[in-house]
Amino acid sequence: MTRAEAKERNRRALLDAAFQVISRDGYRARLDEIAERADLTTGAVYSLFGSKNGLVVALVADYQRPYYVEIEQAVPAELDLLEAVDAFARYYRRSCDAPDARSVLSLQITLLDMALHDPDLGVQLAGSIRSQENHLIALFTGRSHKGSVVTSHQAQRLTTALRALFVGLGQGVTLGLAPGADEQYFADTARALASDMSLIDPVHGRGEAGQG
Repeated sequence: MTRAEAKERNRRALLDAAFQVISRDGYRARLDEIAERADLTTGAVYSLFGSKNGLVVALVADYQRPYYVEIEQAVPAELDLLEAVDAFARYYRRSCDAPDARSVLSLQITLLDMALHDPDLGVQLAGSIRSQENHLIALFTGRSHKGSVVTSHQAQRLTTALRALFVGLGQGVTLGLAPGADEQYFADTARALASDMSLIDPVHGRGEAGQG
């Protein structure tokens, strides 16, 4: 095994161990237990991630990366904005039925709790999530909508609104609190949001896309 391969193996082992321990213990997660589960020392954590917070931020990025790749595959480039939003909504709803949906929700809630207890970590996590969301902004930017083209600014506002919508609905589905929220419901709600609210320009009172 080369040095690079050993480094990647150790990195993967620490991320997997961190997922298990942090999902269970949240901000109380101990670095020494994470390292022990990975058959490494805490020195390996500092060497690879710089700190416990660095490990947590890397864990979030690692968790989000395949999610955004799958979204790009689920939302073809030739769709207009509302069709793209529809496809994204349906993908998100299907993810709520995945075998690991409850584990994913548990991790999300745990990370929020950690961010509240550690403001510095909260800032780092917010930066990581914004970086990942740039994939969604790029996904919606340039799509046609009512005879115009969606700008990056409009796509950013839409992404923020859709994320808030789907996080809330997704939690309701996973916890059994959103009866009847099937794929069509997700798609209809997302289309309504994209059509009527999220593309409004806060400066000029209406968006460049969807005027008239």
